[in-house]
Amino acid sequence: MRALFVHQNFPGQYRHVAPALAAQGHEVVALGMNEAPALPGVNALRYGIKAHPTEGIHPLARNFETKVLRGEAAARAGLALKARGFSPDVICGHPGWGETLFLKDVWPAARMLGFAEFHYRLAGADVGFDPEFPMDGDASRFEVTVKNAPHLLAYDQSDWLVSPTRWQAGQVPPAYREKVSVIHDGIDTGVAAPNPSATIRLNTEGPTLSPGDEVVTFVSRNLEPYRGYHIFMRALPEILRRRPKARVIIVGGNGTSYGRPRADGRSHRDAYLDEVKDALDLSRVHFVGRIPYAVFLNLLQVSAAHVYLTYPFVLSWSLIEAMAVGCAVVGSATPPVEELVRHGENGLLVDFFSPGAIAEAVVALLADPQGHRGLRAAARRTALGYDLASVCLPRHLQLIGDVAAGRRPAAV
Repeated sequence: MRALFVHQNFPGQYRHVAPALAAQGHEVVALGMNEAPALPGVNALRYGIKAHPTEGIHPLARNFETKVLRGEAAARAGLALKARGFSPDVICGHPGWGETLFLKDVWPAARMLGFAEFHYRLAGADVGFDPEFPMDGDASRFEVTVKNAPHLLAYDQSDWLVSPTRWQAGQVPPAYREKVSVIHDGIDTGVAAPNPSATIRLNTEGPTLSPGDEVVTFVSRNLEPYRGYHIFMRALPEILRRRPKARVIIVGGNGTSYGRPRADGRSHRDAYLDEVKDALDLSRVHFVGRIPYAVFLNLLQVSAAHVYLTYPFVLSWSLIEAMAVGCAVVGSATPPVEELVRHGENGLLVDFFSPGAIAEAVVALLADPQGHRGLRAAARRTALGYDLASVCLPRHLQLIGDVAAGRRPAAV
């Protein structure tokens, strides 16, 4: 079998499945825009964009034109591959940046497995969820609709779709939902695992923290409202007041991954820290930025309470990693989280918008760690259902084989 993986930031979600397919003896080529790390058996190629967005183009067309330019560039790279004799049996692609738009025109006989990560909606998901950030008039609503254009084309072109969670699969329009398989990207639960001997030191002068210390953790790629950073910060004064030995460790960058940057140019991180800093003992609040994966796991292994908040949006890998480590999770009662966390069984669920409820749940975990050991063990058991080697990777490989061979896979 010949397989082509397409992702602007390859490997992305294909980090494990592409080399695993190559290890089975299949020919694997990857196409992306950015420099890709070397993966065994994977011939990773880059495409370049020569054209530029049209100056003065209608604002609602700007986003789609960018996708078209990327799609054209990827298709040109595909034509070059085709001229060298490469014709994939299956194309596995993330349509979010437009790369897959014209690949079926290059290889009409190839099967396509599209990655259905998120379909935007005007109601019922992230848009309009947070009243603190209302939509900015009709133009914003139109913009949301237009953002779905490349996704809809991909759904139509794809022979099959794969989505990482049932809730995300459920956002796909009903017309395409019968051809969606739910397979998570997978977590290495052998690496992301409890370690009662774990320690972490924040800096050369700080204390060494270990399991049993009152460590509260919060993790996001960037510290922003989509991941509840603003609400979490408002919960900190109460947490620190009631637990004088607690330390809060916050992982994440200062940029914006989702939603809009602040109009005043400030980072969300600084703006919401400033909002509450006068009520905080800042010697016990530690912003560590982005950290290596091994350090991230060490941090989770010493965590006494891990807070994960999100809009109804794409679920972060970090939640499942935290559960795999055996963290006591305080999660927002939003659909992506509720798919994994069952209140009182493998974690605690709280109102996303309630700093008081978040503080109450965190304080309860810190005050009675032994009484909540069952939550940790159950969280670990839940995460094992998302294990890379034993669950997700075999299912993903089987799905790719089925699509390539024209067999009908199992849908949602």
